[in-house]
Amino acid sequence: MRTLVNWYEALFVHRARLALLCAAVVIAFFAVFAPRFHLDASGDSLLLENDQDLRYYRSIRARYGSDDYLVVTFSPNGDLFSAQTLKQVEALRDELSMLDGLASITTILDVPLISSPPVALEDLQIEVPTLLSERTDVELARRELTSSSLYRQLLTSIDGTTTALLATFRRDPAYVQLLTERDALREKQLTTDLTTADKRRIAELSPAISDFRARLTWRQQKDIASVREILDRYRVYGDIQLGGIPMIVTDMLDFIRRDIVVFGAGILVFLIALLAVIFMRPRWVVLSIVCCLASVVIMTGLLGLTDFPVTVVSANFVALLLIFSLSITVHLIVRYRELHEQNPDAEQAWLVSTTLRDKFLPCLFTALTTMVAFASLLVSGIRPVMDFGWMMVTGMVVVMVMAFTIFPAGLMLLKAGSPQHRRSMTAAFTAMLAGWIDRRQKTVAAAFLLVAAVSVYGLSLLTVENRFIDNFKDTTEIYRGLVKIDQELGGTTPLDIIIDADPAHFQAADIADEPTEDEFAEELDDEFADEFDEFAESVDDGDLGSTSYWYNTFQLRTIGQVHDYLDSLPETGKVLSIATTIDTLRTLNDNKEVDTFWLSILYKKLPQSVKQALFDPYLAVDGNQVRLSVRVFESDKNLRRGELLDRIRTHLTGEMGLAPERVHLTGMLVLYNNVLQSLYESQIMTLGFVFGVILLMFLVMYRSLAVAIIALVPNILAAGAVLGLMGLLGIPLDIMTITIAAIVIGIGVDDTIHYLHRFRIEVVIDHDYHSAAQRSHGSIGRAMYYTSIIIAVGFSILVLSNFLPTIYFGILTGFAMLFAMVANLTILPLLLIWFRPFGTLPVVSEPAEAP
Repeated sequence: MRTLVNWYEALFVHRARLALLCAAVVIAFFAVFAPRFHLDASGDSLLLENDQDLRYYRSIRARYGSDDYLVVTFSPNGDLFSAQTLKQVEALRDELSMLDGLASITTILDVPLISSPPVALEDLQIEVPTLLSERTDVELARRELTSSSLYRQLLTSIDGTTTALLATFRRDPAYVQLLTERDALREKQLTTDLTTADKRRIAELSPAISDFRARLTWRQQKDIASVREILDRYRVYGDIQLGGIPMIVTDMLDFIRRDIVVFGAGILVFLIALLAVIFMRPRWVVLSIVCCLASVVIMTGLLGLTDFPVTVVSANFVALLLIFSLSITVHLIVRYRELHEQNPDAEQAWLVSTTLRDKFLPCLFTALTTMVAFASLLVSGIRPVMDFGWMMVTGMVVVMVMAFTIFPAGLMLLKAGSPQHRRSMTAAFTAMLAGWIDRRQKTVAAAFLLVAAVSVYGLSLLTVENRFIDNFKDTTEIYRGLVKIDQELGGTTPLDIIIDADPAHFQAADIADEPTEDEFAEELDDEFADEFDEFAESVDDGDLGSTSYWYNTFQLRTIGQVHDYLDSLPETGKVLSIATTIDTLRTLNDNKEVDTFWLSILYKKLPQSVKQALFDPYLAVDGNQVRLSVRVFESDKNLRRGELLDRIRTHLTGEMGLAPERVHLTGMLVLYNNVLQSLYESQIMTLGFVFGVILLMFLVMYRSLAVAIIALVPNILAAGAVLGLMGLLGIPLDIMTITIAAIVIGIGVDDTIHYLHRFRIEVVIDHDYHSAAQRSHGSIGRAMYYTSIIIAVGFSILVLSNFLPTIYFGILTGFAMLFAMVANLTILPLLLIWFRPFGTLPVVSEPAEAP
């Protein structure tokens, strides 16, 4: 270690210009790759790693179509079904159809109408009537579109004042194929070891998928920007809102970009002002800011070089790097000024060298504990949280290297000058806390016991249920669009119920005697003889009515029961299924009950365009699987996703008797719920990991179990206080707030290590624990005060975000930092005084006398 320190001083203290040149070369190298830095706000970036439901969700989307569509709601100033308004809708549809990125636009003008006026099945084979057809009665169309179980709350509101235009994006088959292949390999990896070829293929797929996603996201952003330009021209005709998952992704990307710029610039300006006020010399401002900016440039370039995306969870990484970098440099500045005040005639080289020797180990340990805190996020299983952990672990290495490179080398280029006298306000605050632990020990202990009790109660109130809509301010288009669709168009969050055929049915069919065509024909009325001839011929062609499990009157009644149950739930809005299709088409049978024969004839004679619209989204091609599409009210304050899914699953498998392996719940509601339900476990795992590793680090550092346990106490209290406060305020855990406790511990432990390091030095001078606490408060207590204030106020900049979890993250982390500072300056020294754990430790000498 001594050899390493001597080599370090020779390079960074005695050859400062060379050290700065090397640092400049490294910074310039990474700056070249900074433009490659990119963002990711796709749905995949907010989901669980290796979630089996995600793979099933993708397969269902491939079979029945994607739910990733734009929703344009239009509430015209006049009557929706007036000729003028219909022309406006038509013009809007035509303009949107001109965009290359949109595959289709579905409006009230395009869907088949079979009751406006009523049409026969034979008529549909000639022409499929729509709202723009010459023979369509507009008033009858109004009634059909607002009352039909198929179109009501899908394309029109119940009161007929709002309509929706549904726009789907073109899918890239190559991208879908890459995702399918990668997911298959990941699923294989869960059960067996991958071959060398498989590992190589995964390594090839990841960058290819990332490149595809970046291109598709960029293209989609351009398309949505074009959509907004078109919509702006039509806002004079009524109220227009834009919604849908693609729009949410695009806006969240804009939020991330804005947050990175605002957080970075805001905190930078704030830090410059705060440093100037605290230290009153330009050198401290310049050196600190250069260290901060160097860390940000290198980390941004590294992310671009490694093609590592930034998500909404990690959007505050710039702010965190600035804060952590400044925290280290402030400790260096405070120690340098303290040495300079004690040794006003000392040479600059001695002051810099002694500062580095005094602070290197505590800063190293604080960086390591912070890295451990972020590394604990890797066990969460949530992809964006894990990526954030990796990013900040690497970032702490960069921060540490830059601080101990640029700060000493830059300081060596300057003269020591006259020492600065420390400010009295900080001394008064730390002296007040020192007085508390001297004269009010029982009061301090009782106060923290009360805090612990309240925190435990708050923890019991902590939940993971939160509405996606609550993540955004009510002034954002995302919020307004979600509310509009929720209230007038039957809900926003998609949930699919997939029911497979009963395998026993096919086994029985293989051994059963099939009736002959003649026996079947005898059961039919004479009036259907001609139709039966055609039907009998279709059987040989694999007619759906004769070969499928679900497409018959008996099984459709089961689907109707499931449909009605889902529709009766207070949390659900629009429900669509094959039962909706049959109910809509019943008018072709004079509104009479239908039988299997009629269903077979119907499917055979329907035009392909009608099948694509009314059958393909809800019935598999072979008729052996059905899909019920449900939209859930995201704005429902009583929504409990986990309870809703359990209730649906229990009803279908219990009361209706469907085998559990036949029933599958999928969709964004399920995937989002999986993330939420994993948060409790993830929080416990991350906290357990970080506390366990930090306890081991304390044991290694101090070789004392008593010291290690005492050192954990203020950090456990800080983490408990912030989580308890969340419970008391009703703030749920989410993918942002789950990181708070680990970060609080990582940063709070920094203060603990610095204080213990200084206390250990002070206590061996006279073995008086009370005096050691007083002296420690007067020295390292100042640095702890400065860094805690800087961190707390720095995190408060996050309130400028449009993403509410980020705002909570900033406020709660700032609160926790101030709490941790107070705990480390009160309960920590109090426990040291009571238990005297340093009694047998070796003496740590003071720095050598200044030359």
